[in-house]
Amino acid sequence: MPAPDAITCDKLAKLIGTPRAPVVLDIRREALRAEDRRLIAAARPLPDAALTPAGLAALAADLGADLSGPVVVACAEGHGRSQGLAAWLRQAGIAAEYLEGGYAAWRGGGHPTFDPGRITGRDAQGRSLWVTRSRPKIDRIACPWLIRRFVDPRAVFLFVAPSEVAPVADLLGAMPFDIEGVFWSHRGETCSFDTMLAEFGLRLPALDRLALLVRGADTARPDLAPEAAGLLAASLGLSRMYADDLAQLEAGMMLYDAFYRWARDASEERHDWPARGGAA
Repeated sequence: MPAPDAITCDKLAKLIGTPRAPVVLDIRREALRAEDRRLIAAARPLPDAALTPAGLAALAADLGADLSGPVVVACAEGHGRSQGLAAWLRQAGIAAEYLEGGYAAWRGGGHPTFDPGRITGRDAQGRSLWVTRSRPKIDRIACPWLIRRFVDPRAVFLFVAPSEVAPVADLLGAMPFDIEGVFWSHRGETCSFDTMLAEFGLRLPALDRLALLVRGADTARPDLAPEAAGLLAASLGLSRMYADDLAQLEAGMMLYDAFYRWARDASEERHDWPARGGAA
């Protein structure tokens, strides 16, 4: 049974990828992260300086400014480093737990991690910065959902005219995606969502199942999965409902949250009428 101020890897794994996920802070020593740079899915790495008095004050202010949920602190093995920061955050009025067993237990349990080295564009606040074509339909909503749920919850997305994606990327140092001729785009018969899964090294059966739907809906191959046609219909409907791309993205986040939970927990469930078993 975990300590009162601890969270188990299994419990955290159920929250990652959902709107209820906590802020995850990776405070392994920088030397250890240099040996294994992969992070717990959606985790934010903190430098060693974050545990100095000035660093702690800045961290508390940063978390307090936009925090909508609890914090989970992960160090190498769940000992004094993570327990100490979690305790300090609690006294500062921030709900915080430490990850039982730390990063070692997370990786040992086969839970999802990602490679942050693939992120080449960030803003002054350290948020990953992305740019793509305006008027998104499928991939350009699915990819931001994946990034915010499994890579960088604070990620910033810019939607501009197709001809301006490259100039804006150069101007702001953003990463262009889902446009021809860039790294983060379609490859062969796969789509940009597949590329992100592969490049970040995100391995999760539910994400693989969801990727099949995205690929089918985005590349006119609804035969890849029965649900692909439904994703296409919902995506096109959203694009007609919203004139503002960012508003559409926010609405689309809930759509992909639902499809992810289906892929993770309900893909084998069936519904029929009349209800089986004699129920009215």
